[in-house]
Amino acid sequence: MTATAAPAKTAAPAKRASLTRRTVIDRVLLYGAAIFLAAWTLVPIYLIALAAFSKSTAVYDFPKSLLPTQFSTDTMSFFVNSTGVLASVKNSIIVALGTIVLSLAIGAPAGYALARFRFPGRDMFHLAVLSSKMFPIAILSIPLAVAFIGLGLYDTLLGVVIIHSAMVLPFVVIVTSGVFYSVSRELEEAAMTLGTSRFGAFMRVALPLALPGLAAAAIFAFVSSWNEVFAATILTVRERTLPAHILATLNQSPLYFKFAGGFFMIIPSLFFIFFMRKYLFNLWGPGR
Repeated sequence: MTATAAPAKTAAPAKRASLTRRTVIDRVLLYGAAIFLAAWTLVPIYLIALAAFSKSTAVYDFPKSLLPTQFSTDTMSFFVNSTGVLASVKNSIIVALGTIVLSLAIGAPAGYALARFRFPGRDMFHLAVLSSKMFPIAILSIPLAVAFIGLGLYDTLLGVVIIHSAMVLPFVVIVTSGVFYSVSRELEEAAMTLGTSRFGAFMRVALPLALPGLAAAAIFAFVSSWNEVFAATILTVRERTLPAHILATLNQSPLYFKFAGGFFMIIPSLFFIFFMRKYLFNLWGPGR
């Protein structure tokens, strides 16, 4: 018995060592992938910021320094004070916020209906929502421009808000339907047994619990609207958003203007995601 127990005692530490080695390898791979993805995202932002806050002549230097040696706000000042930039920034903010409001006002109730109710054509409606993403905005540009001219929405911010909301609405419906599906139906039924209406249960119970998912949908709507350029260029002439304005002046602009414009377009999205991050963290539960 002693002879058979000895191999068992030596096998246990070997098994623990194997598990420890596998855990270390998994963590190294996980952290390595996270570092790679972070570098993939942050390095371009850093290089754009470096060019945006250097002197205009430093953009053409070669070899380029990877550290800030000539910090200057001249390039950003030149961009901000250029004709039409501040007006286009205001238009982009209005359009992005309007897109969030309109897409959530339509998408959240639609997602709630898909999650809570069974009705004829429900699966077909879900498929139609997904199928709407199959049509690129490019093939719809001319019909949309003609329709918007007839409706008096051409070259208006409201027209751009409607188009951007239509572009992000399928994503908002799909995300909110999944979020509302995860909210316990019993909580709403308990609220209704206490005298709350269906709408009251939606507003007081389901909606607060769905805030993380709504925040994710709002971030997607904001970033998509802020960066969208094709529809804003086709449907506007004077009331241009920032991406459309930069695209219109791109060929006549110097290189440092383009770097400043690129950095200026990144900042609002980063700030918006930063302020909405607490709702996203709730998706992983408390204590994260």
